[in-house]
Amino acid sequence: MEEIYISNNDDLVMRLLHYFITEMEYSPIVLHGAKDEIWLEKLDSNYQIIRIVSNYIHNNEQLDFDIFKTRQITKKIKRKTFSFDMNVLSIFVNLGDNVEINKYTHLNKIDCIDLKNIKDINNYDFILNEFPSILNETNYKEKGLELFMKISNDIAKKNELENKKADEVFKEKTPYVTYILLFVNLLIFLLGNIDMSVIDKLFLYKGFGNEYYRLITCSFTHFNILHVFFNMYALYIIGPQIENFFGKTKYLVIYLFSALTASLLSLTFMPDNGSSLGASGAIFGLFGALLIFGYHYRIYLGNTLKSQIIPLILFNLCLGFMLSGIDNAAHIGGLIGGTLISMGLGVKYKSEKRELVNGIILSIVVLCFLIYTAFMR
Repeated sequence: MEEIYISNNDDLVMRLLHYFITEMEYSPIVLHGAKDEIWLEKLDSNYQIIRIVSNYIHNNEQLDFDIFKTRQITKKIKRKTFSFDMNVLSIFVNLGDNVEINKYTHLNKIDCIDLKNIKDINNYDFILNEFPSILNETNYKEKGLELFMKISNDIAKKNELENKKADEVFKEKTPYVTYILLFVNLLIFLLGNIDMSVIDKLFLYKGFGNEYYRLITCSFTHFNILHVFFNMYALYIIGPQIENFFGKTKYLVIYLFSALTASLLSLTFMPDNGSSLGASGAIFGLFGALLIFGYHYRIYLGNTLKSQIIPLILFNLCLGFMLSGIDNAAHIGGLIGGTLISMGLGVKYKSEKRELVNGIILSIVVLCFLIYTAFMR
């Protein structure tokens, strides 16, 4: 194959891109106006952002401006991705000899390194500690066009795999579990209108004795036609989304666990001889699941988490405090339960083992605490 000349800088950039995208699973960020630099993100990494800068920087003043610009762009990315903390690694491959890079190596949330070739990584122990395989995984035998084709093909395959994963998660599926839940709620409502004793046996009230099944069945009973209509409409809207995102089994667990935590917190604040019924606590649990999913897939959802999901939850909670006859304790209990159990069950392709363990532990702790406050005080 005929050799095609590729500059040292281009060769270095290709090696770094291949390593961070295919081996470390970083994803490119599209930035308007960012010339001669490539931004990569991986939000669950110690370095959430990695910049590969090929722009020539010939003095410290230029580098100061580059760091200032980096901070401003990072702030925007933090707001967009709902990230509370973000560390940046800036890799400069075309620094002038007059630039004193050493004083810029460790800044507040930004680390800067200067590479002329891949072996210069040896000058930075903290990079070798964070990415111990970087030297081995960038030691390619291919050169020139052959190296370019290898890297391009590998990155294309990686992007294709990520797109397939995203398509699998977001692909619309028939929400059978939601349809069953809608049917059961409506059936119980109709039976209750025929025989009120059905409702009496299922709804939650302060002195329900040892009939603990009421903690769940109360979420399938409703007071009147408006009550069941608004709850079923909300379930019809949000239920299929959660069922698609989490899968049918996880979705059902989230729904029932949220119904349970909603009932327990409702009992805690329920006045003597008080009662509670309705699916809204379980539905708020689905809102909590949507929070967890939206956080993990915030790159795909853009500003949806901040502009739609969170405001919707806050609006409904505020509405519950403002209007009489609404059991906001059940709403809050369902929201907490749904959020924690969703964390424990995990989001496909995104959740790490540590998060799953923490979610399960927190779910158990909160459940035990709610049982204590509801029954044993």
